[in-house]
Amino acid sequence: MERRTLLRAALLGGSAAAFGGTLWRGAAHAAPAQPGAGPYGALGAPDAGGVRLPAGFTAKVIARSRQTVAGTSYTWHDAPDGGACYADGSGWIYVSNSEMNPSGGASAVRFSSTGAVTGAYRVLSGTRQNCAGGKTPWNTWLSCEEVDRGYVYETDPWGVKAAVRRDAMGRFKHEAAAADPVRRTVYLTEDVTDGCFYRFTPTTWGDLSSGTLEVMVAGSGTSTPVTWAKVPDPSGATATRNQVAGAKRFNGGEGCYYANDTCWFTTKGDNRVWQYDAAAQTLELAYDDSLVTGGTAPLTGVDNVTGTPSGDLYVAEDGGNMEICLITPDDVVTPFLRIDGQSGSEITGPAFSPDGKRLYFSSQRGTSGSSSGGITYEVTGPFRG
Repeated sequence: MERRTLLRAALLGGSAAAFGGTLWRGAAHAAPAQPGAGPYGALGAPDAGGVRLPAGFTAKVIARSRQTVAGTSYTWHDAPDGGACYADGSGWIYVSNSEMNPSGGASAVRFSSTGAVTGAYRVLSGTRQNCAGGKTPWNTWLSCEEVDRGYVYETDPWGVKAAVRRDAMGRFKHEAAAADPVRRTVYLTEDVTDGCFYRFTPTTWGDLSSGTLEVMVAGSGTSTPVTWAKVPDPSGATATRNQVAGAKRFNGGEGCYYANDTCWFTTKGDNRVWQYDAAAQTLELAYDDSLVTGGTAPLTGVDNVTGTPSGDLYVAEDGGNMEICLITPDDVVTPFLRIDGQSGSEITGPAFSPDGKRLYFSSQRGTSGSSSGGITYEVTGPFRG
């Protein structure tokens, strides 16, 4: 993924809510956003399920909460949240968390090479409010509990091996995780208003049973060098975010995604997308809707985030306009999809199939606005990778 090097973000003019806008290093030189500014053009009319997509793309439902997944006997979980895809021979698997408390956990759907559903099953049970998480390079799913002194659970997407609680990764209100195979560490977000950004470096890469948990320490600016300090007590008897003087605070850490020496993460309290340059150890803003002028920000309620080899970031909205927005390598911000008629929900779990041709995501509460109304979708079309 091509890295952005913005010191700040701004959007100027144009019909931004409908067609997107451009992020600029120097806002004074920015041109107004133009209709169809994104790589796929404007959103079309809603389909029968209320999903709006650019021309050439289609959406279908693959699972609904409390209903059996088509072709299987498995009942899909309530409140689907964070997710990831895994290659499975010529097919693939999509894993999805359940943000329920006390009965959270995670489930999986298996697909054939043609995209047909061939199975569905549970991969984690007996946990609480499993919100987001992250995929490891050794093909496990880190499912994170979004509760005070919550745990990270390492799960098997194939549902063969028992899930393992990873105490060394710290007890706090976990949100998402992203593995950095170069520095052999895992970045972690914390979903509280004065939360922190962490990294866990295992003693042995590929084994999360032991290691060192650190918290980011940085100045107050939006573009600054950072350092890391060891968290003395990962068990969280004293909140992990309060154990290190000078730990940098983030207002509601959410999604987290790593590619090419950069970890992207979102903070919902101030509607920002951050970029941590792991090679240079610097932190910058990639998107900040508070700097929007002359129009409506195309991206609000930032939450889960994923990316593609071409450098596109896909950011899901918790609320907002119920959109997944696209941030391109040349810093155009534009809606990729929108769901009408589900204002009481949020979009969760965006993840691409291994070949990059299908995007999976969920509407956590669907049309009912209830956790029992979750809907999980698949989008196909001419993705540029």
